[in-house]
Amino acid sequence: MLQNLGHHIRTLRTQKGIGLNAFAEQLGVSSGYLSNLETGKTESIHLSLLEKLQDELFLFPVHSGTSDNVTDIRLSTIKHQLEELTRLNPEGVDYLLTTMEKGLELLLKEK
Repeated sequence: MLQNLGHHIRTLRTQKGIGLNAFAEQLGVSSGYLSNLETGKTESIHLSLLEKLQDELFLFPVHSGTSDNVTDIRLSTIKHQLEELTRLNPEGVDYLLTTMEKGLELLLKEK
């Protein structure tokens, strides 16, 4: 189970463009521990670390049903982030959504 979790952590961390050492420091763990967690070489994780990972990476997106589809998981994570950003910067959310909508229209016209 931790091997799958570790792989998921590494995938989300790299998608956000955060290096291993910087992320380990941000979480308050050693880079060796984080590397071992990401590669499934450790068999334990503290609940407090799991909570930090959830806050930073949205490891367990809230959505109906279960899905192993990476696109579904990414979209759910983006939705959660946009909801959070709406409270902080609604204009930024509008800009991002408008840009995405226009991009999708252009890409779909190419097909």
